[in-house]
Amino acid sequence: MRALQIAGLVLIATGLWFIVRPPSYSREESVLKFGNIEAKVRQEHSIPGWVGGIAVGAGVVLVGVGLKRR
Repeated sequence: MRALQIAGLVLIATGLWFIVRPPSYSREESVLKFGNIEAKVRQEHSIPGWVGGIAVGAGVVLVGVGLKRR
């Protein structure tokens, strides 16, 4: 029961962090290769805000379930 509350609080904190300051990741692709010459492109992608909203919602549910089982 206590573990559910802790997991819920961690999800809420992570979700709020994703909403306020969405993290990003980069991806590198090879777009052209001709013999020994290769052209690569690096693209930056950010994680959408709705992912943080889902994490906050799941965290609230876990905290609620943990409090109800007490």
